[in-house]
Amino acid sequence: MTSTESSPERIRPQQFHETAGLEDWRVLGEGACAYFRTGSFAVGARLVQEISGLTGLGDRHPDIDLRPEGVTVRLITITADYYGLSERDAELARRISAVAHKLDLPADPSAVQTVQVTIDALVGPEVVPFWRALLGYQDRANSPEDLIDPHRRGAPFYFQQMDAPRPQRNRVHVDVWVPYDQAEARIAAAVAAGGRLVTDAHAPSHWVLADPEGNEACVGAAGWTGPAPEATSPSDAG
Repeated sequence: MTSTESSPERIRPQQFHETAGLEDWRVLGEGACAYFRTGSFAVGARLVQEISGLTGLGDRHPDIDLRPEGVTVRLITITADYYGLSERDAELARRISAVAHKLDLPADPSAVQTVQVTIDALVGPEVVPFWRALLGYQDRANSPEDLIDPHRRGAPFYFQQMDAPRPQRNRVHVDVWVPYDQAEARIAAAVAAGGRLVTDAHAPSHWVLADPEGNEACVGAAGWTGPAPEATSPSDAG
């Protein structure tokens, strides 16, 4: 959902997860997501139709990905100075879950994730225009370090300001946002597949891992329910 409301009531990931009726949803790097298993394209299409028929949507349309196995729904509020969650997102999420439950469609939080590509940049203003033109992306209104797909299909690109090149790793890496309750399992799977944990100094915000050749990736977890601070980008300290 890309709402353009002028003054949304902003909420943090933890507030979203503490709201009753949102157990199907997980906050990731690009808003709140839910995945509903449908078992067929026709049943998934019916869920999408039911969501589209909700009253009071206005311009607050969720981003929906319909596949034969299930439906992914994403909610996010975007304004000139904000890119995150609002109370209206929480309310719409609750209503969407109610529709799915009416159709007896189970949610599978383990099936949601978002991916971000991060590029180390010494002079960001010189680098960003190239990638903007190459990808056909646009600037994120509230963040000059981010490029986003105007069609909301491709992974966002984040340009991390650097004072000097870091020879110990590549200058391009991937950030993978997973549900906070899936992070440890994802990290364990990556390590079991030949990777290694570089640092967990920023956990539970994010962990830095590397493959057998030293190529790094970050696993980020937004919306945890513990006392740790809110995550921003898993690359901020990676």
